[in-house]
Amino acid sequence: MLTPDFVKTKFEQALPYDEYVASGQLHEQDNWKNQYERVAFTDQQAKLLGSFERQVNALFVSGTWCGDCVQQMPIVGKIAAASNGRVNARFLDKDKNMDLADHLKICGGHRVPVGVLLNEDFDVLALVGDRLLSKYRLMAEANLGGACPMPGAPIPDNEIAAVTQDYVDQFERAHLICRLSTKLRQRYGD
Repeated sequence: MLTPDFVKTKFEQALPYDEYVASGQLHEQDNWKNQYERVAFTDQQAKLLGSFERQVNALFVSGTWCGDCVQQMPIVGKIAAASNGRVNARFLDKDKNMDLADHLKICGGHRVPVGVLLNEDFDVLALVGDRLLSKYRLMAEANLGGACPMPGAPIPDNEIAAVTQDYVDQFERAHLICRLSTKLRQRYGD
């Protein structure tokens, strides 16, 4: 069960984005850095992320070797950077953290990247990942093609933009859950 104590302990063991990327092999690091540079926010997205008032903690199980991870986690890293410290994203290698990965199965299987969005008390707000809606739509459009892209495979700009919007939406939803929570508003005086 994803109790606040369990996820807080895992969160404290996890690495911030840059340290996580640096834990991979050199060619993996290059793929992540190249994708990070391609992620761009619209003015509206940047304004929204910069306006967050509540802390959203994000804990992802991932793999620096994983094609879906290299496509998506740089987006999460940029969201954290754009949020003025309100999104605190941390990352763990799935294979070294099966105790957490077992709680984050999707469709009965271990997938990456998968994350849990948490409030400042480490209560679960949402599970996100594997692939978000725009990615599944693109895969279905391609007749349910390959299950996992190769790391470093070309990614169209419109796909990056669509997945970025999906992640911004997920973090906005988590932030609004926090902002509108009676319990949290009473506890934190807002």
